[in-house]
Amino acid sequence: MLGGYDADAIRKFKESVDGGIYISGSGTLVRALIADGLVDELHLFVYPVALGTGARLFPEGAPRTTPALAGCQGFDNGVAHLTYTRPTG
Repeated sequence: MLGGYDADAIRKFKESVDGGIYISGSGTLVRALIADGLVDELHLFVYPVALGTGARLFPEGAPRTTPALAGCQGFDNGVAHLTYTRPTG
């Protein structure tokens, strides 16, 4: 897709493809997709390092969301891979 962010165009694209759409590394895009209800599954890799600063995935004042934990995996280096889905019901 080329151009600016267009939630309706992304909705149409999602409906037109078989399988999933994967996005990696763009917190700004992911935040917009979450806000527009376009994220079905969220994979978070949690690294055991506390910097005390940095960009937040969920910005201050964002609406509360309660995703459902669908899976977790721990690695020998201490990284945790958490998979969340939209809450059902």
